[in-house]
Amino acid sequence: MPNIVKAGFLKELRERYGALRKLSGSQSLYELGSAGVVVYIRYSKLHEGQETWNGLRQDDLRMLEGRRSAICFIWPGQPQPLILPYSEYEDVFHTTIPNRDGQYKAQIYLRNEGTQLCIVRAGRFNVEAYYGWDKLDALVSAAGLPPVPDLTHSQVQTLLGAIGTAKSYDVWVPRNDRMRLDWSLTAPFGLRDELPHGFGAVERVLEEVDVIWIPRGSGELRALFEVEHTTPVYSALLRFNDIHLIAPTLRPQFSVVASDQRRGVFVEQLRRPTFQSSGLCDLCTFLEYANVFRWYHELKSN
Repeated sequence: MPNIVKAGFLKELRERYGALRKLSGSQSLYELGSAGVVVYIRYSKLHEGQETWNGLRQDDLRMLEGRRSAICFIWPGQPQPLILPYSEYEDVFHTTIPNRDGQYKAQIYLRNEGTQLCIVRAGRFNVEAYYGWDKLDALVSAAGLPPVPDLTHSQVQTLLGAIGTAKSYDVWVPRNDRMRLDWSLTAPFGLRDELPHGFGAVERVLEEVDVIWIPRGSGELRALFEVEHTTPVYSALLRFNDIHLIAPTLRPQFSVVASDQRRGVFVEQLRRPTFQSSGLCDLCTFLEYANVFRWYHELKSN
């Protein structure tokens, strides 16, 4: 039975970029018209729990290296394709061992607090900012996406708070950081005066987390963000690990937020036995500054 979703995606590619050329040795690699851009199409059903399951062949990924290329994740009912420029994740695959069948196992988790890409043995990455044809347009035109400014620690906190507010969460920022939020980037938003009660031993640790999203009217903590601008990624992971060990039933989404250059460090540090043993490796995602900036502007424009 033909894959209707993939067929529709290929049709859209042809209409947008011209004739497609399938690369030899693969059923999923295509070169777009005369642009020289290569796309790796990965289809999955949407499973229970709003998750997809994908295999990424090591041989196919090698065909993306050194080119303007992207991995396109598609599934039924998807309003826009999820398009990841391969160059931004190449170092992750280079430092991760594939399964015996030569494939990397990848899952997409559709969550209100941000779409996550989970690469087994590597970690989780927030990919909310990668939806839309403009990501592929930028590769084809070679003009790139709108430039992302050099963001400060406080500016990233401001953007994360604005995203949380737009998604109907209450937002916590440490009291000592509030005067440094940058209202030239976003409209001012309200902040929680107090965290929800009942977290006892971890309350003081939670008060120092850079940004927390809290479902309105609840005592839950949905997402915790640590912005590692100049401090080591390891320090954020230790703080998250302490929270997870002291309050294992809490289980929010933990996110380390840093520049793209630190993604490899995140993967390396998350492989430490202490984080593997505690289970933090299955709860923590990496979110880069550029994606925070674009995520905010995507929400603002909708």
